[in-house]
Amino acid sequence: MPWFEDVKIGTSSELGSYTFTQEEIIAFGKKFDPQPFHVDPEAAAQTHFGGIIASGWHTCSIWMKLMVANRAGDTVEEEPDEDGRTPPRGGPSPGVLDIRWKKPVRPGDTISYRTEVVEKIDLKSRPNIGILRSLNTGTNQNGETVITFLGQGLVERKNPFVSTK
Repeated sequence: MPWFEDVKIGTSSELGSYTFTQEEIIAFGKKFDPQPFHVDPEAAAQTHFGGIIASGWHTCSIWMKLMVANRAGDTVEEEPDEDGRTPPRGGPSPGVLDIRWKKPVRPGDTISYRTEVVEKIDLKSRPNIGILRSLNTGTNQNGETVITFLGQGLVERKNPFVSTK
C-alpha cells in the first residue's frame, strides 16, 4: 500500500471473484447467521426469497478475503522511499459505512468484487495517519450489484503535518 499522500481519489482495484456454493452458504449460516433462509432449504423455499441465500456477512467476509489477498500480492509496498522508509502495509479500519445488501446471493452465483478510493480525510488529532474511504461493490455474473459499502482504512502518512486538501 502506498503512503496516504500518494493515493489518488478514483484509484480502483478488481479484487477477484468467488462462486458461492449451497454447502458453504449453509455452513456459514449455521455458524454465524442461523436464519432459516441461510440454513434450511425447505424453510428457505417458503420465504420471500424462495430458496437458500448467502448471509450478507458471508458476502462481506469473501470481500475481506479477496482484499487481503490483493494487498498481499502488491510488491510495490516493499520498495523504500527516498528517505529509506518502507511504505505502510495498510492499517486497521475504524469501521464501514452504509452497507447495502441489494440482491440475494444464491448458490452458484459468482460475485466479482471491486474497490475504489472515493475520499481522503486528514486527521488533525492524529497527523501521522489519514483515512481513506473506498466504495466497495460486489456484482454477480448477470452484472447486478449485490453488495455495496463504504470501507475506511487508516493509512500512514509520509509527511505528517502536510494537508492533502
